Amino acid sequence: MKRKSIKVEKVLPYSILTVIGVLFLLPLLWVVVASVDPNANSSIKVPSAFTMDNFKSVITDPVNIRAFIIGLLLSMGQGLLVVLVAGLAAYPLSRYQLRYKKPFMFTILFMTSLPITAVMVPVYQLFIYMKLQDSLWGTMFFLTAAGLPYAIWMLKNFMDAVPLELEESAWIDGASVWQGLKRIVAPLMIPGICTVGIFTFSGSWGNFFVPYILIQTPEKLPASVTIYQFFGNFGMVEYGKLAAFSIMYTFPAIVLYIFSQRFMSQGFSLGGASKG
Repeated sequence: MKRKSIKVEKVLPYSILTVIGVLFLLPLLWVVVASVDPNANSSIKVPSAFTMDNFKSVITDPVNIRAFIIGLLLSMGQGLLVVLVAGLAAYPLSRYQLRYKKPFMFTILFMTSLPITAVMVPVYQLFIYMKLQDSLWGTMFFLTAAGLPYAIWMLKNFMDAVPLELEESAWIDGASVWQGLKRIVAPLMIPGICTVGIFTFSGSWGNFFVPYILIQTPEKLPASVTIYQFFGNFGMVEYGKLAAFSIMYTFPAIVLYIFSQRFMSQGFSLGGASKG
């Protein structure tokens, strides 16, 4: 009986994980199969004929191309702004002994858990007052502000791992604080910067709610919103085009992750670093 209980304890976790893995793989399998099926529907089936017409239809549609470009501009713009502003904000929190540092950090931690839907009504009223509604720049700045709390918290922790002695050595050699941040701290924080950048880009790239609320002109909508064009009236859905669009929609995040992987895998090689 004891051996059987040990076997059950070993097999049960793997069985549960296998079931969960299959549940995650089934939607992915449907997307891949439906994208090459000329008669795709909501069920997983072997196509009677394989075709690339769904991809061709998505690629040749100027609405989709424009939506992808707008989505990339919004996501990349937000990612760059968030990394830049969050890095500058994280530096004093990491390096200086501020009087209200702990309450401020708890406030940032609280803001990371605040759902964006909770502030959309006052934000929309503010956008109307400032005449920023239907503005891509205004949407980008709001997405940047929404992504700052998490980015500041993360970059501050990454910056704490960089020894202060390295900066002090640079200061002794005549470097300014800005030069120490730019030439000493930032290069050693590349894994953290890539992590925050990828997280910010992915969150913005897949954000449907904010652009849908703040942007009214159809020509300004990003890909995260225009994907719903394949859901027609009376329950009609173009499953093949929807699947092809979904596969193409994942490419930017995958390419960004592959490009940043070599930087993220480096980690912090700071062992033995000390003041000269």
